Amino acid sequence: MSEPHDAQDCHEGPIRTPKQLVWTVVAAFVLPVVIIILLVNYVAWDSKPAAGSGGLGPEAVAARIQPVGTIELRDASAPAVLRSGEQVYNAQCAACHAAGVAGAPKFGDNGAWAPRIATGYEALLNSVIKGKGAMAAQGGGDASDFELGRAVVYLINSSGGSLPEPQAPAAAASAPN
Repeated sequence: MSEPHDAQDCHEGPIRTPKQLVWTVVAAFVLPVVIIILLVNYVAWDSKPAAGSGGLGPEAVAARIQPVGTIELRDASAPAVLRSGEQVYNAQCAACHAAGVAGAPKFGDNGAWAPRIATGYEALLNSVIKGKGAMAAQGGGDASDFELGRAVVYLINSSGGSLPEPQAPAAAASAPN
């Protein structure tokens, strides 16, 4: 037969002494805190940039905090340096006329330029200054009318025309009539 059991023996847990109770309580609160601290230190140990993101790099920060505008000081009494027709063409016109973008006649295409050359230099210069079709006024740039005239002559002469180079504004004013 079996021996009678004590009521206390049936309900005993793993903690039998007050010392074990203290260690269990300390472990239940301190051990998770220590594990969390160690995990946070492991994750944040070194700066790891996000994949494909350079938003916090020195170059990106410098680009974001650069001044919005700049001031360029020029000597008002300095002589103006006029650009040649080729320089104006390369700076403003080549973007469309080199590839024939938006219906622009290509540079050197005699067939496309022949009807335009027939309208004359003044009509072509007026189209460039005021804009025509998809071409913005002044070809979308900041050249003077004289420089645009040089660009028109350069473009026409490279496409089968034979226009004389326009005279500089100062030279035109002092030239005898």
